[in-house]
Amino acid sequence: MARTHADRVGWEPHSTTVAEKTMNKQELIDVVAAKTGSTKTETAETLDALIGTITATVRKGDTVQLIGFGAFSTRARAARVGRNPVTGAEIQISAAKTVKFTAGKAFKDAVNGA
Repeated sequence: MARTHADRVGWEPHSTTVAEKTMNKQELIDVVAAKTGSTKTETAETLDALIGTITATVRKGDTVQLIGFGAFSTRARAARVGRNPVTGAEIQISAAKTVKFTAGKAFKDAVNGA
């Protein structure tokens, strides 16, 4: 099926259900490339570099803050006791680092229509 220019600039979810509208990486690349006039290859390389830089920075324990969008950081999760859902037996869940994203004010306002 051939895509029109409007399809390339706008975004249609790959899912046909109303409840689920998830944009995947390739769809994001397509939309950004159309809006910036860059090639899809250049856009994909830029997106990969952005994700790689954020990942490496957060892995080191630093925070990446994008004013107006949000901040990526790590948070420590303490060791705790859990339960095996099948047997009901207690299990030890070890401590772990998790990734935290805090949305910025401008992003929250845009999502909430303010």
